[in-house]
Amino acid sequence: MRTDLRALFALTLAFFLPLSVSFAQFQPALPGYRYEFPRDYFNHPDYQTEWWYYTGNIQSPDGHKLGFELTFFRQGISRDPKQHSAWDLRDVYFAHFALSDLTGKKFFHTERSNRFGPGIAGASMKLQKVWNGNWSVEWANGEERLTALADSFVLKLSLLPEKPPVIHGENGVSQKSAGPGRASYYFSETRLAASGSLTFDAQQYSVVGLAWMDHEFFTHQLEANQIGWDWFSIQLDDNSELMLFQIRRKDGSIDPFSAGTFVDSQGRATHLRAADFQLSPASEVWTSAATHARYPIRWQIRVATLNLTLAVTTPLPSQELVATSNIAPSYWEGAVRLQGKKNSADVSGSGYLEMTGYDHPVSHEF
Repeated sequence: MRTDLRALFALTLAFFLPLSVSFAQFQPALPGYRYEFPRDYFNHPDYQTEWWYYTGNIQSPDGHKLGFELTFFRQGISRDPKQHSAWDLRDVYFAHFALSDLTGKKFFHTERSNRFGPGIAGASMKLQKVWNGNWSVEWANGEERLTALADSFVLKLSLLPEKPPVIHGENGVSQKSAGPGRASYYFSETRLAASGSLTFDAQQYSVVGLAWMDHEFFTHQLEANQIGWDWFSIQLDDNSELMLFQIRRKDGSIDPFSAGTFVDSQGRATHLRAADFQLSPASEVWTSAATHARYPIRWQIRVATLNLTLAVTTPLPSQELVATSNIAPSYWEGAVRLQGKKNSADVSGSGYLEMTGYDHPVSHEF
């Protein structure tokens, strides 16, 4: 879910402690923020946590189906005005790169962490770029260009927005729990036409498909009784999109701050409250050999206000990103397929599902 502290940020503790990180150095996400583009595609250093999140379903001309995830994270550590050197630790940058070979039934993922240093990682409106080493997204000529190189696979994609950015939540904020600032500033590009190449297993594939981008920035979000979430990005074949998330509580209930957004074929967004939809896991689960977490990999979605029902499945159950630190939660994030009915007509689509808190609860604080 593009909505709370992710597993990677807990790696700050493993790599950079002892550090004293004060929330008071950073601003809370409050109602009334005025979004501006292209400014808001880039860095927001006044807020402690920020991420740029790309996922997509793509395929080659011969029908080889793939999913990808390329994500960039910034975690604020200090805003001490006495720090002036490029090597002063003001922010830590993380990144994840994952490939789902849906046809070949394989899953690859890797991660990295860096400080800004002399330009090793960062986000810059001046450069029109977000990067971590040789992984990057660059804005040029109306496109977003993704590049990532790892030992065994390479991603090079051009993404062309087919709709304007969509702002989630109400009054400019996506509220996650009770109280001022327990929220994020959150927007998405819900339909990006993707084309380019993907190399793995010593073979290069030309690919096309659809991608999705989330960008969030905030300082506080979760409460102690919120243990994890289930998040869906959905792109339907009628040219509409849907983002839904539910936050799970310790007592097994669903938090009333769960929410979503429906985007119609013209790009118009409608906010969905928790009472407007139901996300129901079916009986089929996948058990991780690495973490022993049991993830529900078949879901039913019902959005009564849209007269929409969807069945969610995945062609590849093993899409878990296992954390490298024992203090960080692992999570499942992968490509999914959808079939169902919308206003009594058949509808289908593809998307991504993220599930956290199934190995152990996600911490609400560092």
